[in-house]
Amino acid sequence: MTAGTAGTDAIEGSSAAQAPEDTRARLLGTALRLFSEHGVEGTSLQMIADALGVTKAAVYYHFKAKAEITEAVAEPAIRELDAIVDEAATHRRRGAQIDHLLDGFVDVVVRNRVLVALFSSDPGVARALEKTLHGSQTFKSKLMTVLVGPEPDLAAEVTARVTLAGIALAGGDPDLADVDDETLRRHLLDTARRLLGRPRRHPRP
Repeated sequence: MTAGTAGTDAIEGSSAAQAPEDTRARLLGTALRLFSEHGVEGTSLQMIADALGVTKAAVYYHFKAKAEITEAVAEPAIRELDAIVDEAATHRRRGAQIDHLLDGFVDVVVRNRVLVALFSSDPGVARALEKTLHGSQTFKSKLMTVLVGPEPDLAAEVTARVTLAGIALAGGDPDLADVDDETLRRHLLDTARRLLGRPRRHPRP
């Protein structure tokens, strides 16, 4: 039996031979929970292994370092945001581009509240985010171009950045944890649209 096989056997044996993708997802979910409780720096690979009920070697089979886990926790949300920006840019009207981006951005934030809170407060996750986006000026520039155009004035750019940061900070705020997703989504969108000068949406009858 190879070391790699031993790792998969150890982690899969704890849950009736799950598929590798399921095992990886379970590992990342556990890591995110521990990061939210102890911070990235305060969470060890051994703690993740213990919470999963497996050996540390089993965790090493999927990730060689905690930094890899941190990046993997953040990567799906970043990839989804990148796709939302690309989709928004396909709309012909500027207003439709902004609306699509705001809808998607708020939705990602609301569905990933714990992760967003870590983005805002934990240096370990912030470093992983920067590493994931390293060299990705294309993503950042596309995002800003959708919101304020290719050559915005300073006031427009500051407003856009305040809007995005505000959505993230409020969406991940522990004091709003008891607010249900739909209510939080509605208020975040209303506020963002107001900041960016978009017309208020009237609720459907």
